[in-house]
Amino acid sequence: MNRVFVTDCEGPVSLNDSAYEAAAAFIPDGDRFFRKVSEFDDILADEIKRPGYNAGDTLKLIVPFLVAYGVTDEKLIEFSEKTLKLVPGAADFLGIAQRLMPSYIVSTSYRHYIEALCRATGFPLENAYYTRLSLNTEISEDERKRLFSLREDVIEGDFELLDEIFFHIIPEMEIGGILDGVKTVGGEGKRLALMEILDELGLNQEAAMYVGDSITDVEPLRELKGRGLSVSFNGNRFALREAEIAVISDDSRALMPLLDLHSRFGREYIIEFVKAYTENPERALESFRLDFRVADKFRELFRDRYPVIAIIDDPDELLEDSLDMRMGIRGEDVGSLG
Repeated sequence: MNRVFVTDCEGPVSLNDSAYEAAAAFIPDGDRFFRKVSEFDDILADEIKRPGYNAGDTLKLIVPFLVAYGVTDEKLIEFSEKTLKLVPGAADFLGIAQRLMPSYIVSTSYRHYIEALCRATGFPLENAYYTRLSLNTEISEDERKRLFSLREDVIEGDFELLDEIFFHIIPEMEIGGILDGVKTVGGEGKRLALMEILDELGLNQEAAMYVGDSITDVEPLRELKGRGLSVSFNGNRFALREAEIAVISDDSRALMPLLDLHSRFGREYIIEFVKAYTENPERALESFRLDFRVADKFRELFRDRYPVIAIIDDPDELLEDSLDMRMGIRGEDVGSLG
């Protein structure tokens, strides 16, 4: 039975929001700056649904500011390596996934961060999709100073001012040309990456399991809902709204039963397992055809407190617990971002 596993990176695999952390480290008041742009991104992608705009294009919008504040490819690679933090069990979980079936990471993160993560986990970079760009570009002093001023305007501005800055002022600047080469892998970009993977493997949606946690995962989760396996891992309201199964845990290996069953059975069998697990985790582990090694490892890891694995009938019923776990392991600053 041919199957494929695809996961987002930041959330299910790593604890970072690498772009937020880079902005906070290199740009004055960068935490406030990034949060404002992220809120702008949520409005554009989820409420206004601006044509041609993808959730996660925050990473595109902030590029001129990173350049203005002297961030180079080399600096961002070094920063990514120093700050990389994995979800407990993530490297082990990725290894299990790769042994069971073709496995891919589809991430909005910059290539600098994904390269660092692949080196740390041993995951093959050729099986990762990510936002490609180079920050090694020239910028005039006049434009650098202009962006310094615009940074303050972004922090204090309203939606209309941000729209003017990001879609009129910066594109008309010389540094704005750098944006033409930045294609973020977020929202629709993630869905297209998922479909490209399926096409290359000669598979359809029923063969895929996708794990995500945020607004950038809405489209791929929606693509598989009711067909493949769409899973929210410590998801926020956007992910829970679109996924069919919620997993809430401080360890990525909570996904092991779903991964094992997906590698050998269809979605209906997995749905029945999740329903039985919700009623009685131990009985479900015994009654369904899990690999005994997976079941034993799962018991060993979680016997004191089994993770939540549940069908999402009402996202609001799971939202508080999911957000509490999300912020508990990632921190409130990162966990509260869209």
